[in-house]
Amino acid sequence: MTSNLQKILNLVQGKRLFIQTHDFPDPDAIASAFGLQKLLFYLGVDSHIVYKGKISRISATKMIEMFNIKLINYLDVPEMTKNDVIINVDSQVNNANIIELPPQKVACIDHHPTTVPCEEYKFKDVRIVGSCSSIIADYFIQNNDIVKLYPHTATALLYGLQMDTDNFRRGIKSFDIEIFGYLHKLADQNMLNELHNNQLEISDLDAYRMAINTVKLYNNIGFASIDFACVDGLIAAVSEFILSINKVDFSVVYSKRPDGLKFSIRSKKTNLNAGQITSTALDGIGSGGGHAAMAGGFIPIDNLNKINFDINEEIQNRFANAILFCQRLEDILNGKI
Repeated sequence: MTSNLQKILNLVQGKRLFIQTHDFPDPDAIASAFGLQKLLFYLGVDSHIVYKGKISRISATKMIEMFNIKLINYLDVPEMTKNDVIINVDSQVNNANIIELPPQKVACIDHHPTTVPCEEYKFKDVRIVGSCSSIIADYFIQNNDIVKLYPHTATALLYGLQMDTDNFRRGIKSFDIEIFGYLHKLADQNMLNELHNNQLEISDLDAYRMAINTVKLYNNIGFASIDFACVDGLIAAVSEFILSINKVDFSVVYSKRPDGLKFSIRSKKTNLNAGQITSTALDGIGSGGGHAAMAGGFIPIDNLNKINFDINEEIQNRFANAILFCQRLEDILNGKI
């Protein structure tokens, strides 16, 4: 057994264990939690997958149905206490996209850069790779002498990897390619095809229609607003759609919610770091961050009410200025200025 897996077992054995994803979990978060749950189960440790929010994207709900994955909304969990423990997957506490729960946060397995460190974690495995599913698959590979990766679990992990990297077009590393090769040999291709062919619902078209009607191009940046509340996954899908427009290298899509504006940002250029740009653009009025290729953000309603001019123009100016600032900073660090 590898040292990382042994460390995790030492932290959770004899405890009531929860595997927590980020709020509104996507296929990568679900696959990661499911894969870790299976891995620990084979080693004699039971766990419950918990989340906050609503799982309404067809890609996630179809996946849960096909693999018979049991996710529990945290509100439906009998009293959580400090005697219980949590492993965060595809997420880290102190971020805006994950609710704080009472149990001890003993471990974190993630592929996002750390923003605000958590002193509670006794173990962290954070690798800047294409998907968290790749990391969980690696635990199976490194411990294949004591645990077996069955096709059912391999298919879920491969789907999570494919979805989070947009079929290997975003944030992919050589590590992910190696993991893909391993999982592909085991995965059920019929299940994968069915999952990939069922990703859009009729009701989603309203969000796409609104984005098409509001899209604006500013140099190589595509902006679009959705004047009603959308779940995170749908906003992200629309942002991917805007990024696919010719000459758009950076997309900013935001949805109006009762409590503020929710953002999804995508980048196809290595010199346009979505996480850094979003954090800079929303500084002072909201929060944001993420990967080089994808990021999220939020402006609370109270801060929106303080803006006494056109919010769309403010957002466009902030992101345009943030891009210029981050590019100039990169040039300075690289000695070009």
